[in-house]
Amino acid sequence: MLVPERTGLVVCGAVFAAAGAHGVLRKRRNGRTRVRGRDDGKRLGTAELGGELGERATLVQFSSAFCAPCRATRRILGEVAGMVPGVTHVEIDAEARLDLVRELQILKTPTVLVLDAGGRVVRRATGQPRKADVIAALGEAV
Repeated sequence: MLVPERTGLVVCGAVFAAAGAHGVLRKRRNGRTRVRGRDDGKRLGTAELGGELGERATLVQFSSAFCAPCRATRRILGEVAGMVPGVTHVEIDAEARLDLVRELQILKTPTVLVLDAGGRVVRRATGQPRKADVIAALGEAV
């Protein structure tokens, strides 16, 4: 039989192990682009975006005022849009567009949607994406 002090230590150790595993998993998934089932068939146009769609693809970024990774994401997406012809970057203030945030189930900023030329959502990334992942996601959109 375990002594009550030991039981507390065992429970505490188990909680720390579970929290550490959750943190590692969350960090690995942050910024990765993936196809989301709930985005199937969703289309965004100029009315929803407040800007024009790109000829080949559009990178849509949902940001908030106090989001530090949003600034780095803005820089990365701007660089990619400048490198790839026909690709535009549109940034949307999530706080000002709560209707669209709810409709698209945006749960975290930054969230990046990759749209094809017709405005269909083909990829989604939450957190700060890596430039290589954004370029790879554009390959599916163009």
